[in-house]
Amino acid sequence: MMKYLQRCAVALFVALLPLGAAAQQYPAKPVRFIIPFPPGGPTDIMGRMATDMLARATGQQFIPDNRAGAGGNIGAELCAKAPADGYTLCMITAAQGVSPAVYKKMAYDPVKDLAPITLMASLPSLLTVHPALPAKNVKELLGIARSKPGALSYASTGNGSSPHMLMEMFKFMTRTDMVHVPYKGQAPAVVDQISGQVQLAFNTAIGVLPHVDSGRLRAIAVSSKERFPPMPDLQTVDEGGVKGFDGGSWQGVGAPAGTPPDILRRLNTILVTELKTPAMREQMLKRGALVSANTPEEFSAFIKAEIAKWMKVAKAGNIRLD
Repeated sequence: MMKYLQRCAVALFVALLPLGAAAQQYPAKPVRFIIPFPPGGPTDIMGRMATDMLARATGQQFIPDNRAGAGGNIGAELCAKAPADGYTLCMITAAQGVSPAVYKKMAYDPVKDLAPITLMASLPSLLTVHPALPAKNVKELLGIARSKPGALSYASTGNGSSPHMLMEMFKFMTRTDMVHVPYKGQAPAVVDQISGQVQLAFNTAIGVLPHVDSGRLRAIAVSSKERFPPMPDLQTVDEGGVKGFDGGSWQGVGAPAGTPPDILRRLNTILVTELKTPAMREQMLKRGALVSANTPEEFSAFIKAEIAKWMKVAKAGNIRLD
């Protein structure tokens, strides 16, 4: 009953907001919501949570459309080049913070061609290994990697993706050599890691907590500077001996640049209002995500800071993709 009342309160609050003419009539038809990674992964999970929130508040359909490939850039490009009328939205992810740093050429500009709506959440990544690998912490993993250069392989959600960059930063900071195996999303990457085809990976907690809880994967550290609240006993990579290591993934919602500001404001209000409810914060935390819920301006500044950060990592690691 409490959750029902909270949903009603969100819808009522949004309905009473003063809106411009475009937002008053919006949405008058179903909205396409591009998710630039395959079903089952963290971006898909967060994207479908966003579509549910928006559909409940507006009474209109927000239809998930998974468009995977190129480390999240195929879907993001589709969004960037769609009509800026509010009827195409998309997930903006850590991939849009990394891609300008690693790709020589891009068919869109994440800063100029996308309109940020809100950063939904940050997603700390867990450094996970297959149970057959005899490493229970970062120190033991480094011992194995250094004794067998190039023998270990790691999975990522694609070239230039956040998991790829996190592991490359890890390799650079520890002077180790491991083989990169890129996938089109976290779900297929995790399947192969569980089967033992790859030995380790940085996986967003939201996508692998069930596998860690079941013992199919072992978490040996968390990528963020601070410990992860649902797993308070798990050390950070920094605590494990890689001093200064700090990184992770994040998920937000955006639209094509030029989308009417009043529509963006309405969408921001719906999402932020719902994300800030205690029930949603608790649900996010259980899934391994920490709620952010900021303004379009704050999200825009965050994206620019992420691009600058990964520019430094890409330069230090000499990482460039065609």
